[in-house]
Amino acid sequence: AIWKSDLVVKIRPPSAEEAKKLENRMIVGQLMARQNQELVDQLSTQGATALSMDMLLRTLSRGQAFDVLSSQANIAGIRAVVDAAATIQKPFAGQMTAAGRINPSKVLVCGVGVAGLAAIQQAKNLNAVVSAFDVRSATKEQVQSLGAKFLEVESDESGEAAGGYAKEMSAEWFEAADQMLLKECASTNVIITTAQIPGKKAPTLIKKNMVEAMPPGSVTIDLAAETGGNVETTVPGEVVQVGGVTCVGYTNMPSRMANTASTLFGGNVTKLLQSMVDKENNFTVDIENDEAVRSMCVVHNGTKLEPYVPPPPPPETEKQEAVTEVVEETDPASDAMKDATIATGVLGTGVVVGSAVPGAGMLGTFALSVWVGSQAVRGVAHALHSPLMSITNAISGMTIVGGMLQLGGGLLPTTSAQVLAASAVSLSSINLVGGFIVTKKMLDMFRRPDDPPEYWHYYLIPSGAVCAGFTGLNLVGMGSPGLSSAVALASGLGCIAGISAMSDQKTTRLANFLAMGGVGMGLTTTLFAMQASGAVYGQFLLMGALGGIAGQQIAARIGPTSLPQAVAGFHSLVGIAATS
Repeated sequence: AIWKSDLVVKIRPPSAEEAKKLENRMIVGQLMARQNQELVDQLSTQGATALSMDMLLRTLSRGQAFDVLSSQANIAGIRAVVDAAATIQKPFAGQMTAAGRINPSKVLVCGVGVAGLAAIQQAKNLNAVVSAFDVRSATKEQVQSLGAKFLEVESDESGEAAGGYAKEMSAEWFEAADQMLLKECASTNVIITTAQIPGKKAPTLIKKNMVEAMPPGSVTIDLAAETGGNVETTVPGEVVQVGGVTCVGYTNMPSRMANTASTLFGGNVTKLLQSMVDKENNFTVDIENDEAVRSMCVVHNGTKLEPYVPPPPPPETEKQEAVTEVVEETDPASDAMKDATIATGVLGTGVVVGSAVPGAGMLGTFALSVWVGSQAVRGVAHALHSPLMSITNAISGMTIVGGMLQLGGGLLPTTSAQVLAASAVSLSSINLVGGFIVTKKMLDMFRRPDDPPEYWHYYLIPSGAVCAGFTGLNLVGMGSPGLSSAVALASGLGCIAGISAMSDQKTTRLANFLAMGGVGMGLTTTLFAMQASGAVYGQFLLMGALGGIAGQQIAARIGPTSLPQAVAGFHSLVGIAATS
């Protein structure tokens, strides 16, 4: 009864007997049309219509909702890491125990498509050391954004092909790749391969001698097993042992997470079919105007269609001559009077409102701070907004000053107020240390491998000299309130300079060091302003060290994709510290 339906949806290609039952009706699914020409010929002879969803032109933005290769590859990549972790003879994450040290597993992902990226992310989540390799050099940034190392072959040949796929490489390229991979395999515990070429046998990337070079107990997971395999020792559909290495060749990896894979596949098909319903609520196979449908349609009413090639972009039209706009003449005197009237109203309103605010000195400080801050961040490029938020968040850790001035008791606080002060010091320390490390990570993402060396850390010398001089003068009794105020002012200016340095991409990485210098001067003046006992200073060192170590550990574990969330998390700590 199923095969008598007007439209049949099938995950895998139908058999010849199943296709015969379809007769001249329509089928949608992963037909693997490039590999199954006999099936295409049979459907054409029967007068059927066939949409092979694996043929979708993947560069179409609207086609992402129908992209079964991506949805299934994502599941396959995740499952490959799960199977590898269950098979390998050691944990992914490293450990240091009393019995000895366990180094983290090294994972190599060959083929950085959707499956490869999913595998990289999953392996990183398990704290493995991950590297990746792909013929397309454009994938390098994607790999590095996930915190993995990208392996490159010394060759000028590009692996990019039309439609977002990879192309077949030359023999010379493979020879250079073999030398690089053989060296890498000697220290790799897990190899996951995903490289496939539409309509052709999967390229053999990992040779038998490379598998034999892997450490005992290692594992290979070949996601291209169904099309021949990327690993020479793969046996499609089986798990075999080659020396001390387990070679996994499952041919339908998404089915090992069947519930999730089916849900995503069903979503792809549903959205495709819904898109094929026109405004009159008629279901049509529009191969003339719908690029997504045309790219997937391999047989239409019995007519075999050639693989779809998108039309070339339209030629650039000649620039039209600029039309001179007619600007209406205005009266400069009336314009100036209008602006002056508005300014008078704003200024008068500000004075009236300000007169009702208690503490005029604080109002002035607040107003100037708002003005200076707005001017400092005005020129920051959009791409640097996240690092800007990160560095301002790190500077906001100066809430530590309030906690320092409220510390009391002894080596440990004794009253509830002192406990809150100690908590503020500890939380602010987490934000200061972690915030500056996260900012550095963000800014390093803008650095290219061929950029010249930088020596921005030398700019810590001025603030260090001020701190040393201030400390020396206070220790010999030559300190004064004026000196403290001057260093405190220098601290504020250093923090503002750090924020201002973000406005120019040439000085963005200088910003972190300027801000750290400003914070350092502020902490130095506060230490002498405390005038506390040695035990209280010890309490400050203890709480500050605990917070600083916690901040460093948290920041060190944060990957590139989690940096914005980390900034938000650190900022919440500042809020708690300020409340304390």
